[in-house]
Amino acid sequence: MSKMNKWFLTSGLFGLLLTLSGCVSTNADGTPKESGMIYRFLVKPLGSMITMLVENFNWSYGWAIIAVTIIVRVIILPLGINQSRKTMIQSEKMQFLKPQVDVAQANLKKATTREEQMQAQADMQKIYSENNVSMFGGIGCLPLLIQMPIFSALYFTARYTQGIQNSEFFGFSLGEPSIIFVAIAGIAYLAQGYISTIGIPEEQKKTMKTMLIVSPLMIVFMSMSAPAGVTLYWVVGGVFSCIQTFITNVIMKPKIKAQVEAEMKANPPKTVVTPRKDVTPEQPATTEKKALNSGNKNASGRNAGKQQRK
Repeated sequence: MSKMNKWFLTSGLFGLLLTLSGCVSTNADGTPKESGMIYRFLVKPLGSMITMLVENFNWSYGWAIIAVTIIVRVIILPLGINQSRKTMIQSEKMQFLKPQVDVAQANLKKATTREEQMQAQADMQKIYSENNVSMFGGIGCLPLLIQMPIFSALYFTARYTQGIQNSEFFGFSLGEPSIIFVAIAGIAYLAQGYISTIGIPEEQKKTMKTMLIVSPLMIVFMSMSAPAGVTLYWVVGGVFSCIQTFITNVIMKPKIKAQVEAEMKANPPKTVVTPRKDVTPEQPATTEKKALNSGNKNASGRNAGKQQRK
């Protein structure tokens, strides 16, 4: 995983916090504005669905939150899987371009002028463009932009739907923070991170360690002061994320990897850059040292011959 990809993933987690408060317009006290577009088209309908399940099926609000969260996640599941598939294809193709990328990076390090640096950077971009591979590994903004308002709506629905604050679920008040739910949510996202590393090379696992820790910590941090009804939403989301990650990383990835390998074998990547052949500063000194040693050996050989003749 490149540094650019790590930056996008890490910033995405912090962006989630901003999104949760930004997608839904709120009043000064944090409650959603009823005139907001996301509230009218997502939060209010989802809240009505929860209330309908409670009143018509005699469910508790806890089960209603779980049901609505699952329904919404199932609806957007194809979008998430499709995005993961594209990302995996690009990532696998990038592995075949790595030798050329290493060459371009080495050339960039050896560059001594601004022109050489710009050429090395242009070569880096050309490697990806000539081989139809995204430099960002297939990470797209549109699917995230589509999903974030939905997740935000679920968050505010679980937090502000009337009746949730005064209800209980398995003895836990949904209107008060619950350390048990917080722990389950953290474990769920920790498990999701572990599943995402299955089949990943050890080198990539090392670069993912930060993400494996940051993601659960972010969820725990957001859930510590949140009502249990909101944390229950995170719990269901974490379990669902585990299922989605298992589908993409365990079931789909081996097939995608075999597909890309066959494609690369039939159509090898285009060679765009080659290593620079300029002589490094150490080489002349080494050559001079060898010549000096050779001269010393010849001299000692001549002296040895003179001594023998004497």
